[in-house]
Amino acid sequence: MRFFDTHCDTVQRVLDGRLDFVTGEGEGHLSLPGMLSAGSCAQVFAVFVLSERHPGGERARAEEMVSAIQRMAAGSSGRMKIVRTASELEKSCNAGPIAAIIGLEGADPLEGKAENLRHFYDLGVREIIPAWQDNPFSGTAFGTNTPLTAEGIKLVELAEELRVMVDVSHLSDAAFASVIEVATRPFIASHSNCRALCPTLRNLTDLQIRTLADRGGVMGINLSPAFLDPEYYARAFPRFERSLAPGTPEEEKERLRAEVDALPRPTIDWIARHVKHAIKIGGEDVIGLGGDLDGISKTPLGIDGIADYVKLPDLLLKAGLTERQVEKVCYGNFLRVFSEVLPD
Repeated sequence: MRFFDTHCDTVQRVLDGRLDFVTGEGEGHLSLPGMLSAGSCAQVFAVFVLSERHPGGERARAEEMVSAIQRMAAGSSGRMKIVRTASELEKSCNAGPIAAIIGLEGADPLEGKAENLRHFYDLGVREIIPAWQDNPFSGTAFGTNTPLTAEGIKLVELAEELRVMVDVSHLSDAAFASVIEVATRPFIASHSNCRALCPTLRNLTDLQIRTLADRGGVMGINLSPAFLDPEYYARAFPRFERSLAPGTPEEEKERLRAEVDALPRPTIDWIARHVKHAIKIGGEDVIGLGGDLDGISKTPLGIDGIADYVKLPDLLLKAGLTERQVEKVCYGNFLRVFSEVLPD
């Protein structure tokens, strides 16, 4: 089985020196050996830059991360290639090498101007989430629930003009509604689950899933325990909120983080439950994989990294999916929608 995963934060670990991508040595969920072992055919690598962490240096930091992805591909001895077009993607998923797609997780590197997407398009960016936290383009799930701004509307319109995939993960419900009004091409939710099963605002409502399906889009199952398991979410989220509250002493933050780390991991079955619910609401063409690997601290039991994706086909078959549906979830649905949106 091949696998197409639409979100990982691995480049951050590579830049921090915590992971050697090519050898797999170090700390991380995803590496070249792991992808080869799993049979990965495509992976979206996130360029994640927040203005509050890099004030005034957002663009330079994003360019540094893009360069790191280029080095990761160059060091793969031809086993991974950055793809920019639909034809390159389809060729990779049919015969290799692994396709690497560069995405901006949050448009902070655009410095408040949609037009700056052109620069990153020239660098190879082919997917964009307008905001990770509230910014000049959009409100977000854990922010103010505001819609796309006027500049955010321009950003979606320009992304469609350039054939860059629009990604609504992290956006607020109001911003999701804005995207529906603006978008003319399919869009995705790269790493979001079903809110009916786990009530975090980062997950999609049934209406959003149905709307995404009607637009030809796809959502990617996120492996974060707090987005999969409602009991884990109920115990973890209040601690996350308190740890992020202004004025919380550092020792209190450490205590709260330790309490979350001590929570038991949910079972792998939660992945199948979210996949089945998405299919029930939106049909078999709406769901894929978006693990958020290396962007999350914990995963469900049985999944410790990309190499464990080989367990997913049997899991989904045992849950009642057909072989055709399993292929669509593992790679087919995202291959279809990216092939439709990316430039020829």
